[in-house]
Amino acid sequence: MSWCSSFRCSKFRLVFGKPAARRHSYDGVPITRSVHDNHYCSANPCFVAVVTECAGGGSFLVLPIHHTGRVEPHHPRVCGHSGRVLDVKWNPFDDFCIASCSEDCTIWEIPACGVQQDITRAKKTLIGHSRRVAMIEWHPTAENLLLSSAYDYKVRRPVRVVLMPVHHRYPSEALLLSVSFNSDGSRLAVTSKDRRVRVLDPRAGKILQVSSKKTHKANKVLYINGLKMLLSTGSSPWNHRQIVLWDPDDLSEPLFEEDLDGSAGVLFPFYDPDTQLLYLAGKGDGNIRVYELSSEKPHVSFLTEFRSLLPQKGLGVMPKRGLDVGACEVFRFYRLIAVKDLVEPLSMIVPRKQAGTFQEDLFPMTAGNQPALTAQEWLQGVISRQPLSAHLLLRPGSDVPEVRRPGGKPIRRSPRRQEAAEAAELRQVPDESSCDQSREGRPMSSGGAERQRLRTCFYPS
Repeated sequence: MSWCSSFRCSKFRLVFGKPAARRHSYDGVPITRSVHDNHYCSANPCFVAVVTECAGGGSFLVLPIHHTGRVEPHHPRVCGHSGRVLDVKWNPFDDFCIASCSEDCTIWEIPACGVQQDITRAKKTLIGHSRRVAMIEWHPTAENLLLSSAYDYKVRRPVRVVLMPVHHRYPSEALLLSVSFNSDGSRLAVTSKDRRVRVLDPRAGKILQVSSKKTHKANKVLYINGLKMLLSTGSSPWNHRQIVLWDPDDLSEPLFEEDLDGSAGVLFPFYDPDTQLLYLAGKGDGNIRVYELSSEKPHVSFLTEFRSLLPQKGLGVMPKRGLDVGACEVFRFYRLIAVKDLVEPLSMIVPRKQAGTFQEDLFPMTAGNQPALTAQEWLQGVISRQPLSAHLLLRPGSDVPEVRRPGGKPIRRSPRRQEAAEAAELRQVPDESSCDQSREGRPMSSGGAERQRLRTCFYPS
């Protein structure tokens, strides 16, 4: 009889979570007390947005990513909503465009120098839902395409370039709790109030697959891109928190099922398709579990667990192009710690002996920030292509990447090692009108031949 070891060798087996120090966190942020099961935080390489508590309407903070430390109590906010803000999401193809939802769905344009005064007028307000909007999600490949779901049981896709938005109405038991696009945006997985998982055709609004609710009550769902799987988190018939893997083409039986614990908080799943690592963070928990997924059985392998005494109310995630690849940072969370009014960055790091050099096995080709097609092309049935790929490189003397605003001139963005100097320069900007001028005239920083820079090179997939 042949012997087979149950130990799985993985290059990520030593991954660990490193929370930022207090001075490198965002302190004094009045985090919202809303009870909805949303993240309440969104981040990109330029800004971090956090939904805040306020009286007489809804608001959220937009802070430059380097603006760490104590946040002033009267810091300017985006406060154009009449009701409590329930969710915020940055546009994946525009670092200065953010969508928020409340009684309506609005799109805001953030100045390059950050929010210098309260913003009350939105760039565009998307009106069409009769009740409050609970959830929004940007399309992963099409430009300017936004999905919204409200308590009027409508799933609506408003587009800035299309006058009449496309919308579909679902039965009352299909009040959506979670949505997730696949990698090319041709399929949409949702969970609803009846705790079932559904796979939809987002263009036609047709339901393709429906799961059974006998053994699993789903709450959150996530497409596992690259492995052709769906992952849902929820509870078992014995009220144990549970994770389940599905075949998106056949939801009659799960591929994998595992009970985790008996806690009551909602499990938020986060997946990194580049490393095939799965992160599970519970609302109200202080820990984050890390798993590695594979196409071979048993599909899920536990790696490690980050533990903290401070519970998290929500989490934001930094895109790959904003990570510190020189420190072997493969993932970064922004934990909302409401009991301390604190937003704490948490870096997931894979230790390497030569941490200062670029590790190609940890950072393969990843999705870039250029759309693959327009919203009109997607609505007309054009087959979605993968977004342009980007390869993160750390080489001596490489150029600093550019952030280009739509219709505007490029804006220089320094790497993470220049954050302190960049913060000092931004504090000297007097108002929003002079932001673009100060950015235009600022020379690109230069260093010695041995200084390592971050470069993003785009290649068509």
